[in-house]
Formats: sequence, C-alpha cells, structure tokens
Amino acid sequence: MLRIMRNKLDAPVFTSPFLKPAGLALRSYSSSAKQMTVREALNSALDEEMSADHNVFLMGEEVGEYQGAYKVSKGLLQKFGPERVVDTPITEAGFTGIGVGAAFYGLRPVVEFMTFNFAMQAIDHIINSAAKTNYMSAGNINVPIVFRGPNGAAAGVGAQHSQCYAAWYGSCPGLKVLIPYSSEDARGLLKAAIRDPDPVVFLENELLYGEAFPVSAEVLDSRFCIPIGKAKIEREGKHVTITAFSKMVGFSLKAAETLAKDGIDAEVINLRSIRPLDRPTINASVRKTNRLVTVEEGFPQHGVGAEICASIVEDSFGYLDSPVERIAGADVPMPYAANLERMALPQVEDIISLENILKDVDENQGAPTSNEDQTPMMPLGVESNLGDAFHETETWQLNGASGLQVWEEVFW
Repeated sequence: MLRIMRNKLDAPVFTSPFLKPAGLALRSYSSSAKQMTVREALNSALDEEMSADHNVFLMGEEVGEYQGAYKVSKGLLQKFGPERVVDTPITEAGFTGIGVGAAFYGLRPVVEFMTFNFAMQAIDHIINSAAKTNYMSAGNINVPIVFRGPNGAAAGVGAQHSQCYAAWYGSCPGLKVLIPYSSEDARGLLKAAIRDPDPVVFLENELLYGEAFPVSAEVLDSRFCIPIGKAKIEREGKHVTITAFSKMVGFSLKAAETLAKDGIDAEVINLRSIRPLDRPTINASVRKTNRLVTVEEGFPQHGVGAEICASIVEDSFGYLDSPVERIAGADVPMPYAANLERMALPQVEDIISLENILKDVDENQGAPTSNEDQTPMMPLGVESNLGDAFHETETWQLNGASGLQVWEEVFW
C-alpha cells in the first residue's frame, strides 16, 4: 500500500468518476434480465472500480488470501495483487486509521469490516477523522473512503454480532450512509460510494449475500451507478406506504403481496440511502396513501423509523388518516436462542397484522370506509378562551384516527 502512495501521481486517473445518466439513455439494452447474487454484485462493482481507477484499493481482515470472510472479494487478490488487496491484522482501529490517512492523501480506500459490530473498535477514526475533516478544514480536505461490511442480525451469532448501526451512522453529519437490498442496489450503490468524494458507510446484510435478484443489461453496464440519496419505489400502491431498508424490504414486499389478497394496496419504498434520506419520495407517497408504516430491524428508540415519522409530522401531517406505525426490533440485546432471536426481529406477519392502520381502508378509494369518526383537524394552539391565564386548546384528532386526541395546556 505504501508503494501505491509513492506511485500515486504516476498512476492512471479515472477521469469520469460520476455517471452521466444521459449517456446511458443513448444506449439500447436487452429487456431480458439475468440472475445475480448480492455477493456477485458487490464483487463485480469492486472489480470494475478498481480496474477503472488505480487509486482504489481494498483492505481488511481476510480480504485477500481467504477471498473475503463472505467471499465478496473473491478473485481480486489474483487480479490486482497484494498492494491493492491488503490483508490486515485483526486490529480495526489500526487499519481504519491507515485507510483514513490514505484517503487524506488522495487514494480511495475501501475498508471492509468482518461485521460492523467490530467497527466500534474504529469509531474514532470513522467519526472524528473521516466524517468531520472536510468541515474542519473548511472544505479543503476530502476523505474519499468507503467503510463496508455486514450489518444487523445474521442467525445465531449473539448480541455482539447482530446490531444494526443504520441509526448510529445516520445521525452523524459528514457521513453518507447507504444500505442495499437487491443486487441492483449493491452494484449501483457501491459504485456510487467508491466514486464519492466523501466518507461513505456501506451497510450490507449477511443473509442477503447469497440471495439472487434479476438484473438488467443496464445494471450490468460498467458505467451504471445509483444516485446517492434517492429511494426506490419497489411496489406502487394507494392505501398505505411502507418504508424499509436492507432485508426488511423483502419482508415488506411479501407482506404487501398478502395484503393485496385482502384488497389492501401497499406501496413499498426501498430507502437505499439513510443519510441523506429521500424525504421528498417518502412525503409524496404518504400524501398519496395517507398512511405510513416504517419497518426496520434496529432498535425502536431513536431509530430510522422515528426520523421518518418526524419528517412526515413536519411536512405531511395534515395528509395522515391514521397514526404512523413503527415496526422495529425488540428493545433488548439480541438473544442467542433461535426462538427468542426470531421474536426479537420484525417478521412478515408483524407487517400484515397492522389492524389499527388498515382496518378502515376502502379497497376502492384508499380512504376510511366511514366518515362518522372523522373530525376536522385543527392545529395545536387554537385558543378556546383568550381571557384565561391558562387555557386549553380545542380537542383535535387525525382524520379517521378515532381515539387519538390531544389536550394541551398553554401558558398565556
């Protein structure tokens, strides 16, 4: 790796790091799709970006000789050599610091963690060194680095190997946080992350590595790239919006299929990007469906779903016909026993059984079946007696959300 730094100025430079959509629009692609696993998608993205830009290199535990703990880096050592596929000791703080330093110099490291639970050993480098340097240098120093690896629960690996860090990193200014679901996501988002001038946390899912998804010829194009900060509507619907990321996207799609049999048309949004969050897409969907369910496997308190709920309350509160529902993992460290582990994670049936939000759906109109319980929504702070030192606001409720009433005493 040190030789990479010495030879940096002599290495070919990838002169077109960002995809121009118009260029792809001029090409014609076959409509047929092939199957590709998420593991293969990540591997091909790394291969193509390392071929296109000699400043890109991969480092981490077992990424070289062992071909990667999850075989994501299979074949890369043989193709690019040990100076660009660097096996490291088991010291996350050490090799993450080396990676950040290389990014300061202008290289584009991809740092792999065997699991993001182990990235806690390197949190100072990720947050204080990588995320904050561009701001603290008044924009003079970019840190083009990618931190990637499996995130969240796998199966039977205990509390120290099962945590979802989407909300942790999503709360930190200076980072971009991406979470792929499908092979298309994995390939397009990883390319975008490597090409980005800022630090990117790339959260994968161990259980999705071997899952195959159809990919089009456009996705297989070496120039394919997914814009950071843009969600994807995986399934359009009119009755309820379901937001999810990573493995929970698949669960939400399965739940939507089941709900459709009961006449409930769910719209499923694959967030793809946690930071920046695609608020316009989420708000536009909720304004259409008038209902929102957020799904995530992380802890409920201060989670991604909580941030989405806040966004809807701020921007689209008047469009809600029901209270927002949050589905998240249990508020406990992950149990080791298989039966308890399943209970601690959201399941498809948890999404299907949302009686409170879905019981009043009219399958034809996507609206409450009865207007009897609807009360005109009044804003907080409408005064009932201006002459009193203390006064109560009018009772109000969300349209169609019987029983959700708020009383507020306001000092006058």
